[in-house]
Amino acid sequence: MTSLTPFAAEITTDFATDFAAVFAAEQKSAEVTDWAARVGWLVGLALFIALVYWLMREGWKWRGTLQGDLPELPVVPSEPGAARLSMSGRYHGSTTAGQWLDRIVAHGLGTRSRVELTLTDAGLDVVRPAAADFFVPRAQLREARLDKGIAGKVLTEGGLLVVTWEHGDKLIDSGFRSDHAAEHNEWVDTLNHMIDKSSYVDNSGQSDKSNDTEGAR
Repeated sequence: MTSLTPFAAEITTDFATDFAAVFAAEQKSAEVTDWAARVGWLVGLALFIALVYWLMREGWKWRGTLQGDLPELPVVPSEPGAARLSMSGRYHGSTTAGQWLDRIVAHGLGTRSRVELTLTDAGLDVVRPAAADFFVPRAQLREARLDKGIAGKVLTEGGLLVVTWEHGDKLIDSGFRSDHAAEHNEWVDTLNHMIDKSSYVDNSGQSDKSNDTEGAR
């Protein structure tokens, strides 16, 4: 086999060098293009997330505006009485009674947080370290039950303590979950017993007033 002449060998070498240089340049260009595409994709994703967050925030503010007629929340009285029950857990939000997705956000009721619940003869004291506290007077308590969801939060069946109470002209469901879910049944029984007793006292008082009126006639 004949060997290449020096001139042919030089041409071959130059061609191989040029080809390698072109290939390396194309590979580098592809890498730069890939990085540019990745950066563009990340920027687009960040803008999309920011847009979703802004829309959610504006929706939250709009809902709060619509609920502006909700009165200020009651505060705990100076002498609430001895504690009947206490519970540590989480507050999962409040909704219009019977409508578990119609979240109430006015006065901070839409903010999920840790919670310390205390039930006294005066009512239900709701203390939230990361949000506004509020108090439900005994006369405004309407019902307690076990449920599995509220304000878009879904738990296991019976994993949520829901307290229905009246505020202004609105019935509200507020959802709580104890750190020890076994406590829920006792809370439901005690709250409903208090509510039934309060209703009996109110009805008795109205009956007495009616009898006094009839007697005056």
